[in-house]
Amino acid sequence: MKHQKFDSISDAHRAFGLPKPKHPLISLIGSANTPAEGTGCSRGAHVLNFYKISYRAKIGGKLRYGQHYYDFDEGGLLFASPNQLLGGGGEESPLEGCSQYALLIHPDFLLGHPLAKKIRQYGFFSYSANEALHLSEQEKATVIAIFEMIRAELDSRIDDFSQDVVISQIELLLNYANRFYKRQFITRKAVNSDMLQRLEDVLEAYFGSSLMRGLPTVAYLAEELHVSPSYLSDMLRSLIGQNAQQYIHDKLIEKAKEKLSTTDLTVSEVAYELGFEHSQSFSKLFKTKTNLSPSEFRKTFN
Repeated sequence: MKHQKFDSISDAHRAFGLPKPKHPLISLIGSANTPAEGTGCSRGAHVLNFYKISYRAKIGGKLRYGQHYYDFDEGGLLFASPNQLLGGGGEESPLEGCSQYALLIHPDFLLGHPLAKKIRQYGFFSYSANEALHLSEQEKATVIAIFEMIRAELDSRIDDFSQDVVISQIELLLNYANRFYKRQFITRKAVNSDMLQRLEDVLEAYFGSSLMRGLPTVAYLAEELHVSPSYLSDMLRSLIGQNAQQYIHDKLIEKAKEKLSTTDLTVSEVAYELGFEHSQSFSKLFKTKTNLSPSEFRKTFN
């Protein structure tokens, strides 16, 4: 599948039919006066070489659970990270469509600042478009105020403090996004609890299958649930305080305990049935989780 690659922010400006950016490593497209239908419109598959944070006044994916709408409807934020393929699959992506604001940040702009590393820890940069952050009216006002602060700084005279100030404003925006996503997990608690049940069903079916496919992966579970791996992990943290990999390990140990206590399978056979390629790896994980080796655990039932 052919896709367009934006190596620089200048490339993106040309694609959007905009003037050259004032700064080669950062640009804010749009403003409070931009119409709701937005600016910087683009379609098709793209790969960015920079971060993109966009606000849309109108955003799809508002879900209905039973007779109630749990998402706010004051627009929303979408996030994209460098080297992420966006669009081209029949779904709207963070680069497709029109945004009222689009903040483009080249990774080099953050070099020498703690945010250069910290920004990679925000899971929502790898969420899917249908996992966008839906904003309340108050949250929308906060987000737009920060965008306008960034605009004012980028439009002002550049001095020794300019970069530090803008990076602080970007981090403020990300911290608010983190807070608002936590709120979204809470307001979607009903549907997320249902997803947790489906996750257990998927794992139960996986372990009950006669097809040996190795250990279940986070990517496999996310695909089965039609969410992104990052969203799955963050959702689980909000519900049970564990990420997806920790959840898988706990389920593996539960199954292992069941087999060790109710069957005559050897430790190696238990490891094999659970998908481990090497029984040593199974024994190491089991002891890490229980402080007992599989054999020691089995002896407690004799």
